Amino acid sequence: MTGHEGFLGAHLTLKLIALGAKVTGLDIRRQPKDGFLKAEDRKRFIGIKGNVANARLVRDILKKHKIQTVFHLAAESLVGSCLKNPQRAFQANIEGTWTVLEACRLLGGIDEIIVASTDKAYGVQKKLPYQETTPLQGNHPYDVSKSCADLICSTYWNTYGLPVGVTRCGNIFGPGDLNFSRIVPDALRSLITGKTLKVRSNGKFVRDYVYVDDIVDGYLKFAQLMRRKKLSGEAFNLSDEKPLSVIEILEAVNRVNGGGLAYQILNSARHEIPEQFLDSAKARRILGWKPKVGLEKGIQRSMAWYK
Repeated sequence: MTGHEGFLGAHLTLKLIALGAKVTGLDIRRQPKDGFLKAEDRKRFIGIKGNVANARLVRDILKKHKIQTVFHLAAESLVGSCLKNPQRAFQANIEGTWTVLEACRLLGGIDEIIVASTDKAYGVQKKLPYQETTPLQGNHPYDVSKSCADLICSTYWNTYGLPVGVTRCGNIFGPGDLNFSRIVPDALRSLITGKTLKVRSNGKFVRDYVYVDDIVDGYLKFAQLMRRKKLSGEAFNLSDEKPLSVIEILEAVNRVNGGGLAYQILNSARHEIPEQFLDSAKARRILGWKPKVGLEKGIQRSMAWYK
């Protein structure tokens, strides 16, 4: 797995370990103090520090540890960071993806490769919700980097028959997410500390919000069914199909926690897509996937962890 130290990667790592998998992770970070993975967790898998764009390192890991399944989650995932440093975003998200896929192609013997993407790969569209057949047309650094990465995955399937598939998700939330530029963790932190939440947008931006365990479940179903159902080259949207505005998600946070969250609308966000949400009918039909935790229960679990 690449990106095992990240928010989603840590949850997926723990789930794979619980299922009895032998996990080897590659991440540019190593044992961050604020990470979700604990010392006792780290004794149960192999964690390697390194850059996913390092071709030799990636090939060596695949070969030495006899990797069968690859989950490629490593990315520069914050929109603001990508806006400030597009070169780093392109290296991590585009070069990192082709490096992993090329290493898998050259080595051979990989059973399935699941690449993490995002709804932002679709860019601005007149028709919503996004479906998997919606064109990939990001406009800004993060969005473009994911559009490109998805097209590279398609290239490796169509040209070389590499068993690769893509998952596209909306806003994932849950325990362990300490990127407080994201609305849910920032809202919960503000509620706990009694501070006023600063909302960068106008409060009307619409997104999907999905609990992290539900997304992990979707990744695993895709990996487990890729060969059996011949799903190489496919993409799947993972969403609860209940899009909410920023204000609506803050109202949900207040509703679940009995109120108390104060917020201020700054309306200062730049290069953000006003509305984006996903159609997950394909994942429900083919993977048999649907969210089990849901929004309010997810907020409850998240709040308990942040406290």
